[in-house]
Amino acid sequence: MEEIATGLPEFYQPSNYKRSESLGWLLHRARQLMTQQIDQRLAQQGLTHAQWLPLFLLRMSGPSSVASLVRELDTDAGAMTRLLDRLEAKGLCLRQRCTDDRRVVTVALTEEGQRVTAELPAVLSDVFNDHLKGFSSEEWRLLLSLLHRLIGNGEALRQAHAEPKTPES
Repeated sequence: MEEIATGLPEFYQPSNYKRSESLGWLLHRARQLMTQQIDQRLAQQGLTHAQWLPLFLLRMSGPSSVASLVRELDTDAGAMTRLLDRLEAKGLCLRQRCTDDRRVVTVALTEEGQRVTAELPAVLSDVFNDHLKGFSSEEWRLLLSLLHRLIGNGEALRQAHAEPKTPES
């Protein structure tokens, strides 16, 4: 591990980069394995990952605008519209235009959507606990802390790159 000019360690080097130690690959693979298990458990309800994820967000946060779901799930508006069409056809959610601003469409769970999503927290808990087998409570808390720190660094980078550049005098 080399250090950059600031004295901070530089963990990755092009000369010895390995996929097996890649943070991006490891996070992707962990998410992929968890998603496969969740999808298997939710297949009985006819829900896929793409479908249960926005339903879960609606369950946890309440009604939301389509634009908010697009941002939160990092998808495009067209894909979200098609997904919501399928969920609405299944009777799991309902879209309504805002009376104050017709451009805004709000999505809410129906009674059936509430019923179907009631078991999501239990399924997620089971799958995550299965993936955390062998971890101590301290290791779990450390993992959460490190992931929060990683996300904080990413948010700071995103904000730094989003800020408008001021012209030099």
